[in-house]
Amino acid sequence: MQREIKITSDGSPTLYLPDIDEHFHSFKGAVQETMHVFINAGFNSINKNELTILEIGLGTGLNALATFFEAQKSNKKVHYIGIEKYPLIEDEYKKIRFTQYFGLQSDTVFNQIHHLPWEKQHQLANNFSLTKIKADLTQFEFKTLPKIDLVYFDAFAPDKQPELWMPIIFEQIFNLCDENAVLTTYSAKGEIRRRLLSVGFEVQRLPGPPGKREMIRATKHTTAL
Repeated sequence: MQREIKITSDGSPTLYLPDIDEHFHSFKGAVQETMHVFINAGFNSINKNELTILEIGLGTGLNALATFFEAQKSNKKVHYIGIEKYPLIEDEYKKIRFTQYFGLQSDTVFNQIHHLPWEKQHQLANNFSLTKIKADLTQFEFKTLPKIDLVYFDAFAPDKQPELWMPIIFEQIFNLCDENAVLTTYSAKGEIRRRLLSVGFEVQRLPGPPGKREMIRATKHTTAL
């Protein structure tokens, strides 16, 4: 897949796929979107000291990088699982830097996220482990994963990759989620909201990041006794 590095409105980099005319992050600000949608509306909403996170679309690794540093600040213990069908190659990720947002250590962590072998669990810090899975989500065996506390649903837009936003995908994720688990995504489409509702999630529309009016946060609530 041809991918081009682009600089977004907040000065942070993203990748652009000319074949499908799609950016990996919001062109209004890649870091701003990650912090708003996945960290503030997702990670910081989980009231647990230890949690397992599933990212749908590891992509540039920005969400994993931001979560790593947020975990260091909060001292939460995180097992991070990222599923990606088309991993970045070294020539791509070596040209992407987020030091102005996360500090000099971010280069080392970012390179580890991409360079470490796939299909294995790696300890990036005492409180942060990473497992990368190279897979096609439509054929993935979700039952091979542990219970999930938080889902970053960061696939390309529904009109670009509609097969990844189907009810069958959301149903498998719902079944994998622990009680009170949260799913966050930048999408606010009515059809996506209805599909999440149809498999059992309670869905909220929240204010979106710069450039988007709304986003979605879905919760799997504890079953009443």
